[in-house]
Amino acid sequence: MDVSKLVRQNLATMKPYVPGKPIEEVERELGIKNVIKLASNENPLGPSPKAVEAMRDAAAEVHIYPDGNCFYLKQALAEKWDVSLDNLMIGNGSDELLKLIAETFLHPGDQVVMAEPTFSEYTFAAKLMNAECVYVPLKEFAYDLPAMAEKVTDRTKLLFICNPNNPTGTVVSRKEVEELLAGIPEHVMVIFDEAYYEYVRDLDYPDTLRYVKEGRKNVIVLRTFSKIYGLAGLRVGYGFAHPDVVSWINRTREPFNVNSMAQVAAYASLKDADHVEKSVALNEEGKAQLYAGFEERGMSYVPTQANFIFVNVGVSSKELFPLMLREGVIVRTGDIFGLDDYIRLTVGTRKENERFFAALDKCLEQLKNKKY
Repeated sequence: MDVSKLVRQNLATMKPYVPGKPIEEVERELGIKNVIKLASNENPLGPSPKAVEAMRDAAAEVHIYPDGNCFYLKQALAEKWDVSLDNLMIGNGSDELLKLIAETFLHPGDQVVMAEPTFSEYTFAAKLMNAECVYVPLKEFAYDLPAMAEKVTDRTKLLFICNPNNPTGTVVSRKEVEELLAGIPEHVMVIFDEAYYEYVRDLDYPDTLRYVKEGRKNVIVLRTFSKIYGLAGLRVGYGFAHPDVVSWINRTREPFNVNSMAQVAAYASLKDADHVEKSVALNEEGKAQLYAGFEERGMSYVPTQANFIFVNVGVSSKELFPLMLREGVIVRTGDIFGLDDYIRLTVGTRKENERFFAALDKCLEQLKNKKY
């Protein structure tokens, strides 16, 4: 039996997402301990202690189905961001919300405009619905919004903006966004993916939420608890949109898509401003440490507004990766973004960053002398 004859043919164009190797797998495969993972942009501080305590308290109730409406979490988010409950949608990570948006709005043959390189889930969501991906190259590692606007046609349905961009950490400005939205047709839904929102220090970063508050129907803003809140393992993302848009997206959502432990942890995280402040401070210190180390080694890097850095290591990242693994350091190779001489590095603690440089120096020497 040839199963391929039964599946939807557009799936043949899709490649399964390949996540960064988990610490346990690397330790098991290589027989080493104390591996550090600097590949997936996780918060090195971990979750808020308040979130951990909330999960312990909720553990005895996991035999009960979660609140399918995420009522209390929505209340907390509505209060924090001064929006209506009807403006909010909660997902099993913002990844699920991206998929739900595609399932809600895309027909086969519709066009989806996105940058290249950027977050791979945009391509996944578009191709899943048999839509056409229209890629616009980055300009000096940043989004080129005028060039993206030029690609919009009558067939364009979605336009994705990752801000800050993954993998480069660059942002688009307030003026750039205003100019884009001033000329974008109503039939194009513009999705601002702001997964790293809390890390941004650029004062010219746009307030995209104001467009939702003003009642604009073709703007969606997505954020997450996976990054600065340290809840990546629980998968909680959230989005803001006009109530009409939220209502339609909710028709594609599973009834109990966000589990009860995730809901209470996210709710508790919102109440811990100190943890967010500590996470931002650690990230700023780590960025300065890594910038200095790269400059000392003569390596070019992209200044970041996120918790990761895109850096040119001067060698093939595919060759460097296994050597770094043997040193117990996991990084993200740049070949998946079309730039093999780059790696994407999560900003770690001071000790983790020091260990990264020690491993990098050793591995680069091995590559130079072909001793590996």
